[in-house]
Amino acid sequence: MIQVASNYFKGLWHNIVVVMLYTFIYLPILVLVLFSFNESEVSMSWTSFSLRWYYLLWNTPELLDSLKVSFIVASASTFSALFLGVCFVIGSSCWKTDHVYSLFYLNIILPDIVLGIGLLTIFNFLHLPLGYGSLIVGHTLLGLGFAIPIIRARYLELDPVLTEASLDLGATYIQTMMKVIFPLLIPSLLAAGLIIFTLSLDDFMISFFCSGPTLQTLSVYVFSMIRTGIDPSINALSTVILVMSSLLILLLSYSKLINRVVSHE
Repeated sequence: MIQVASNYFKGLWHNIVVVMLYTFIYLPILVLVLFSFNESEVSMSWTSFSLRWYYLLWNTPELLDSLKVSFIVASASTFSALFLGVCFVIGSSCWKTDHVYSLFYLNIILPDIVLGIGLLTIFNFLHLPLGYGSLIVGHTLLGLGFAIPIIRARYLELDPVLTEASLDLGATYIQTMMKVIFPLLIPSLLAAGLIIFTLSLDDFMISFFCSGPTLQTLSVYVFSMIRTGIDPSINALSTVILVMSSLLILLLSYSKLINRVVSHE
């Protein structure tokens, strides 16, 4: 009887802890989304339901410009990281050592502020102007730390018999790459691409140090808004970003499912 009661209270305590943890994580997000539909100009004073701040967002040229810059940089850096990652993984497949791949994990381990300052120092030393080029280079470097491990893990799972059969049947190396290897890498490319795209949209440190005075990404724009005071439109902007990120996460989860199915064919 005592053992049953002890197990009951343990289970109850675990449930309470889980509920408190999820409340701590998601309650601020729910409050943010709720007050993004608030009519009042005071962020924490509810008056009535309104889409005022969403209309204000899409009528703000600075926001639209920063959003365009973020999408351009994220798209370009995602494509660059995936292209370089595929080339590196396939080109280094004949190497006998795996230690070189450890270098790309530094992008994940090192704080973003270190990468941002390091990139800014290199650009200043080489007298390179800050702009789209510096942003894309910085975000591509950040994305390689995620692209190469994911692509390499999938590449190592491929059956070498498929490549050998393609070459034996008269296909060239380029044809084998495009019609055999690349289609099998698509799930890992999709998963890595969604991660890199999300990280690029979310990144602040590298964007802050590498954007220069003429460009402003969405994260830098939000930072500048907060510095001048808490604006209720930040809640609406954060809600839009939250929806976009959630959609990307759903796509990422779907791509992982595809990767799991293909890898066990």
